[in-house]
Amino acid sequence: MARLAQMFRHPVKGIGSEPLEVCQLSPEGAMSGDRAWALLTAAAEDIDAWQPRRNFLVVARGPDLSPITARTIGETIELSHPGRPSLTFDPATGADTLRNWIAPLWPSADPAPARLVRAPGHGMTDMPVPFVSIGNLASLEALGEAVGQPLDPRRFRINLWVENLPAWEETNWIGQELHVGRLRLFIDQPIGRCRAPDANPETGTRDVIVNRELTTLGKETNFGVYARVLTSGSATLGDKVTLT
Repeated sequence: MARLAQMFRHPVKGIGSEPLEVCQLSPEGAMSGDRAWALLTAAAEDIDAWQPRRNFLVVARGPDLSPITARTIGETIELSHPGRPSLTFDPATGADTLRNWIAPLWPSADPAPARLVRAPGHGMTDMPVPFVSIGNLASLEALGEAVGQPLDPRRFRINLWVENLPAWEETNWIGQELHVGRLRLFIDQPIGRCRAPDANPETGTRDVIVNRELTTLGKETNFGVYARVLTSGSATLGDKVTLT
């Protein structure tokens, strides 16, 4: 029986994965608290609207961001990195603190960290609509076998990971409705990948070329699927996952 095995959100886009046991999902906001904030680069236009990934600090351009873990504590966020002291800050008032903390982890040749912005409506995900991302742990294992090493789920910054499925089963879900516990989701499209999954979340170094392996496996550069949330409610680890 397929079940929800792991769950992550990312309070600040590109800066820290937060493991969860329970989380609220809704059609309007997708996963509560996911990519609720994002740190613009100095080269980005400062607008109060959704913006594309290239405008922010993200793992695809700064692989040393990959080992950051996050924990939400009330209105504050705690960030940890093996090469930095832990940081607890309030994103509403602590942008300077975050910029100073993140600077040594960001490539000096790239535009510097600038304004910390709150996402309008749904989180500042890579898509301008409120999607949650879903991955299959069996597909992750198969991809790891192809690259010759186990792959940490955090590489892909996926929200919901499902277990007890055949590898690549999720590629057949497009256009279908999925139940996660009592939640209903519509599987909309595959997730095209950038360079972010190349970075090892233990070391912060690029040690694989994921898109090359996906192409070799006949998956183009897709891994995981995007879903629209159809009904509000909570997702809990262990929830049964079924297609309708």
